[in-house]
Amino acid sequence: MNIAIIGLGEVGRCYVTALATIPGTTFQLCDARLSQGGRDLANKLEVSVHENVGPWLAEADWVLSCVFGAVSLDVAGQCFEHMKLGSRYADLTTASPADKRVASVRAKAKGLGYADVAVMGAISLAWARTPLLCSGDSAAEFSKLIQQAGGNARIVQGGAAGDAISLKVLRSVFTKGMEALSVELLMAAEKQGVRDKLYGVLKDIDDSPLEDFINMLVRTHTIHAKRRTHEVAEAQKELQGSGLTSLVLPGVEARFANTAAAIDVQPVGENPTLEDALQWLLKQTA
Repeated sequence: MNIAIIGLGEVGRCYVTALATIPGTTFQLCDARLSQGGRDLANKLEVSVHENVGPWLAEADWVLSCVFGAVSLDVAGQCFEHMKLGSRYADLTTASPADKRVASVRAKAKGLGYADVAVMGAISLAWARTPLLCSGDSAAEFSKLIQQAGGNARIVQGGAAGDAISLKVLRSVFTKGMEALSVELLMAAEKQGVRDKLYGVLKDIDDSPLEDFINMLVRTHTIHAKRRTHEVAEAQKELQGSGLTSLVLPGVEARFANTAAAIDVQPVGENPTLEDALQWLLKQTA
């Protein structure tokens, strides 16, 4: 099996190293701005590195794109022009869901398989064991390939190209928001000298599965947003009392105030289901 890797940054080098453990695997490498790490890996494998995509790609059974998301669609188009019929393309970039959907359509028109692959963690920490989420018509084959190399890939069941990266972006809405709040929370707790005690106060959150906790927050938000708006204002005052100005809570307060105003006009009901709450919230944005 011949595998072409486009881009020898951290992700590219990781999967060259992992896939090299599969017996009989050969490589073709490409990087227009080769780093020392990429050069060292190529020397170790005794493989030359192409500066540009070209006819040499016709030998590849798999092409793995590990370039920057901003150039992903352009690189995919260049690769498709040279790949052999029936070969497969895996896009491990952070390209937008829309770009990955377009690339998938173009790949199919060329008789090629396509896998949208979202890297769901930090490669530098877990290396080849970093979770990968795969969708598209070649997702199952790519997942199997990575698992052969000792990697960690799972499939979005029934997912089309673009679905994997969409889920990654949605995950970031949660994790990056949580990160920003955690920064402000622990800074304030540290200044007040109550950081150790704070963990104990938060411990009850561990009693429920994350899914149940998130669903509860959204469902009850549509009932108690008005009262909670005041709580957010008080939380900001608490941070200000510690000498900190929150950059996150003004947005949180705006979200609650928006919902509170909508409740005054058309309340969702006394005990909405999660489905009721979500549909009501979506109507407020229409």
